[in-house]
Amino acid sequence: MNQHTVKAYGDELNQLTAEVARMGGLAEAQVADAVDSVARRDIALARAVVERDVKLDVMQRDIEKKAIRLIALRQPVASDLRKTLSAMKLASDLERTGDLAKNIAKRALAVAETAPMQPLTRSIERMGRLVSVRLRDVLDAYTSGEIDGALAVWNTDDEVDEHYNALFRELLTYMMGDPRTITACTHLLFMAKNLERIGDHATNIAETIHYEITGDEMTGDRPRWTPTQSDGGLAQTHTLPEA
Repeated sequence: MNQHTVKAYGDELNQLTAEVARMGGLAEAQVADAVDSVARRDIALARAVVERDVKLDVMQRDIEKKAIRLIALRQPVASDLRKTLSAMKLASDLERTGDLAKNIAKRALAVAETAPMQPLTRSIERMGRLVSVRLRDVLDAYTSGEIDGALAVWNTDDEVDEHYNALFRELLTYMMGDPRTITACTHLLFMAKNLERIGDHATNIAETIHYEITGDEMTGDRPRWTPTQSDGGLAQTHTLPEA
C-alpha cells in the first residue's frame, strides 16, 4: 500500500470505531431516559425514547454496511480484522439495547396511567442506574481501549442479577398482597427483566472488547448469582418471556 492508501485505510477503521462510540452514547442516553420516564412518570420523555429508537436502527445498519465494505475492499487481517468484526458485534448489542430501552419506555406509558407506586418505581430506578453505569463503563473501555475496564464490567455481571431477583420478590409480594396492583407490577416486572438483559448486553460488549484487544475469547462462565436458602429458589426458577 502507498502512503495515501494506508492513511485512507486507517481513517476508515478509526471512523468505524467513532461511529460505534456515537451509537453507544445514544444507546446509553436511551436507557437513562427510559428509566427516568418511569421514575418521573414522564409521558413526553417516554414517547421521545420510543421515537428515537429508529436512529439506533439506522446507525446499526450503517455500521454493518461500512464494516462489510471495509472487509471486501481492504481485506483486513489480525487486529484490523478484529476491530472491524468487533464494530459489527457491538453495533448489534447496542441496537438490541435500544430496543429494550424502547420497551421500558412503552411500559412507562402504561404505568403512568395507574396509581403511583413509589417504592417500586424507586427500585426500578436503582436497578436502572446500576445498568446505566455498567453500560457507560464498558463503552468508556471500548473508546479508550482499556481491557481492565471491560473485565471489571464482566466480573460484576451478577450484581444486576441480584437486583433483578430482589425486585422480582418485591413485586410478587405486592401482587399477592393487593390484586389491584397486578397490572402495574407486571409492567414493572418486564421493565426489570429488560434492564437485566441490557446488563447482559453490556457483558457481551466486554467480551467483544477483550477479543478485539487480545485476540482470545474469554474463557470460563460468567459470574452468576446463586440464590440463598431464604430465597427458596423462587427467583432461580422464574423466567419471563420476551418483553
